[in-house]
Amino acid sequence: MNFTVLIVYLGFLVGFGIYQGMKAKNTTDYNMGGRDVPGWACALSERATAESAWCLVGFPGYAYASGLVSVWVAIGLTLGNVLAWTVIANKMRKEADKYDAQTYVDWIAKRHAGSKSATAVRLFGSFVVIFLFAFYVEAQVIGGGKTLRALFGLAPYVGIILTMAVIIPYTVIGGFQSVVYTDCVQSIVMIFTLIVAPLWGIYYIHTTPDLYASSVTEALALAGPQYKDWTSGAKGIFAGFMIASNLAWVIAYLGGCPHLTVRFMALKDEKAWKTGRNIAIAWTACGYAGAILIGIIGLAVFGPGAIEDAEMIMPLVVLKIFHPFLAAICVTGAIAAMLSTADSMLIVTSSEFTENILKPVILKGKKMDPKKELFISRSVTVVVGLLALVLAFVLPANMVYSIVSFAWASMGNPFAVVTCATLFWEKYTGTAALWTMICGFFGTVLWQVSPMNSVIDARLVGVVPALLAAYFVTKMTYGKDQCGCEEETAKA
Repeated sequence: MNFTVLIVYLGFLVGFGIYQGMKAKNTTDYNMGGRDVPGWACALSERATAESAWCLVGFPGYAYASGLVSVWVAIGLTLGNVLAWTVIANKMRKEADKYDAQTYVDWIAKRHAGSKSATAVRLFGSFVVIFLFAFYVEAQVIGGGKTLRALFGLAPYVGIILTMAVIIPYTVIGGFQSVVYTDCVQSIVMIFTLIVAPLWGIYYIHTTPDLYASSVTEALALAGPQYKDWTSGAKGIFAGFMIASNLAWVIAYLGGCPHLTVRFMALKDEKAWKTGRNIAIAWTACGYAGAILIGIIGLAVFGPGAIEDAEMIMPLVVLKIFHPFLAAICVTGAIAAMLSTADSMLIVTSSEFTENILKPVILKGKKMDPKKELFISRSVTVVVGLLALVLAFVLPANMVYSIVSFAWASMGNPFAVVTCATLFWEKYTGTAALWTMICGFFGTVLWQVSPMNSVIDARLVGVVPALLAAYFVTKMTYGKDQCGCEEETAKA
């Protein structure tokens, strides 16, 4: 039964993606769907892309292992999504159209086209995206391997290979167009899982005897005082650091995630933005509440520490509480989460390489046949996918939460500052944008590998060097940053 549901779903997904992808005739279609995507589709795609293996594997596992402290993370992420859709999204839609931007980094470079550092902005920005997205995709295929192991008992490496075997074909053939509309299907399956599983789970633990606990509150009480503690035992200033670190997930949403920002850039018009905003915010609130409840229901069903890998809690819970057919649909929702993020990462990565390295640097602006451009973009997609597959076998398989957190902070801190400063500070220069990315990226990475990361997270600290670089370099270079070769990059 489980196998049948999975095969039918994945077969539909690949077929639907290829059908949509046949509409891609040039790199604008391949990269951004022709900037003509309706609001409902952008919202569902953005949510599926943002939540990934994180919301259905990593975060429920975190809630299962830590209890109520996980609520702070959910608040930070929900607030971030609200701010992204209300403050950033419509501005990015207008900016993408004005500057004919094909990717996020392409927008930054065109916005600062007259800067002496315009080429360096393209190169370093693309490096950050490509480097971190390889890790992000790797987290998704690890999550896919875990979920398939729970569903079929497959060896993790088999599940990982199968996950990539599904993602690469429809992503390579269809590009952004196929990714967005397959994301919509996956987003619906995901939110179904995040709403139905907690509701039925609460009923299940209340009516089923011989479980660890018969309610969510009882499970938290029996598991130990740290599970009911909103700061997980931290006191004084350290409690403040802990809360601030968890709330700091909000930062990356402020234009710091290229795979999400490109959805805003692809919106059709202002009406589409308003529709997308309402759908995305409602999805987020319901989704994170459901993810926390799934983790705590797992606590009630199995007890604390009963699951060797806490990130297996979602598939184990739904397989326990549901009929096999419905369980298969819900676990398929987890696989959907990984596919939706991995395909988006692959598209953004190939787009960034083509638009910011191949065309302006390697080809030096020479025109290329549209079909040849598409072929190169698709080839880069395959290469990045295979690199992520290799990483999945190299890095530990119990680190979906940690890998996503690493990539989220290292990318979100520099790019969020660059996006906000570019949109809201007229004096912000291209050289400042370059140093914001450098200081934000390396500052975040170095803090994450230091012992201090356990005291206060790099998601919060890493934004400080980015902000300092933005301010001081702008002060030093404003009025002195023109190279004398500025191009008219905005549409006439």
